[in-house]
Formats: sequence, structure tokens, C-alpha cells
Amino acid sequence: MKWKAWLEKWNMTGLQISTGFLNVDWQPQDHDRDAAWELYVELLTRITTQHLQPDHGDEKAALESIHALFGLTRQTLKRQGRHCGEFAKIAIVVLNQVVRPFTAKWHRESMSGGFDDAAKCLQFREELMRLQQQLRSYTKMLADMADVEDLTELEQDG
Repeated sequence: MKWKAWLEKWNMTGLQISTGFLNVDWQPQDHDRDAAWELYVELLTRITTQHLQPDHGDEKAALESIHALFGLTRQTLKRQGRHCGEFAKIAIVVLNQVVRPFTAKWHRESMSGGFDDAAKCLQFREELMRLQQQLRSYTKMLADMADVEDLTELEQDG
């Protein structure tokens, strides 16, 4: 399977990836599977994929949890070493193109007192829901790469 087909399978075609790369075979190895599993567990158990009730949680804590994905991904890449290239290709792109714009915007808002404003908190939660949709797709991709049963939709939103 080519990378392009794998990304299409998970509806992640909006990522900006060089055309040459998209035509390369997608061939995850054991280190890729291990790295995917590590990050899959983190994503599945964080606000990144879990519904945030309107009257629960804290915007700043949610932002910090999402921002922690950078450190967790870096640790995983270092721990698995240079043999997890397939994982690295998707993890780096998702961090830079999906997660970073969200965290950069909301870090600035948070630092300037944005979370003291109810309207800003509502806007954050609306944008968080859109980010969560993308990260659920990413989580499903990681389950596929790890060759495990996907539990992303195990629980009902409520």
C-alpha cells in the first residue's frame, strides 16, 4: 500500500505532504508498531480524543494535555530510535500541521487571560471539538499501524 492510499483510508488527505513521499510504500516495522502503540494509548486516554462536557473540565488543563503530545511524541521517537521511520513520518506531520496551530493560538490566548472570558472558553471548546475529530482519525491510524483493535469509539459521548 502507498502512503497516499493509507492517508485516504483515514480521511487525512488534508495534510500537506510532498508528492514523492505519498507514492512511497507504507511498510511499518516492529519499531513503528511499538511507537504507534505508545502514542495510541496516550491519545486514547487524554482530552485529545475524549468528549469534554460543557460543565466539566478546565480549558487550561485541556490545553496543557494537548501540548504534552509534543513531549510524549519526542520521547517515543527517541525511545524507539531511528527504526520507527514510518511512525515518525506521520507523527511529525500531525504535530506540526494539526496540533501546533491549535496550541500556538490557545497558548497565546491563555497567557493574555483569554480563559477568564466565558466567550473565549466557549470558542476554545468549539475548536477543541474540531481538533478532537482530527485526532480521533489520527488515533485510528495509530491503531492500524500498531496492528491492534481500535478502541477510539468504545465509549459513547454523553
